[in-house]
Amino acid sequence: MGTITGNGAGGAFRSLAWLGGAIATLAALMVGAVLAVVFTATAVVIALMASALLALGTLAMRARRTVRARHADPDLIEARNVGGHSWVAYGWNDRR
Repeated sequence: MGTITGNGAGGAFRSLAWLGGAIATLAALMVGAVLAVVFTATAVVIALMASALLALGTLAMRARRTVRARHADPDLIEARNVGGHSWVAYGWNDRR
């Protein structure tokens, strides 16, 4: 009998293992690329939602300032609901 030199069946398995490793590497690269695109799109959507929320908050604050800036009719009294059907009126006794 002779010695095993590795040129026979071992070489075929080695090249098959190399091919399997290359295919697995390519598959991992493709999965990584897809995940990178998905997470980038997620970050973009979160940024868009945050900017929309900031814009709505700015508009709400601007609307609140304009409502406060108007002068009310001097013949109107201010009343606040203190719960249920109970109201408290302010300023009605100051007019005479």
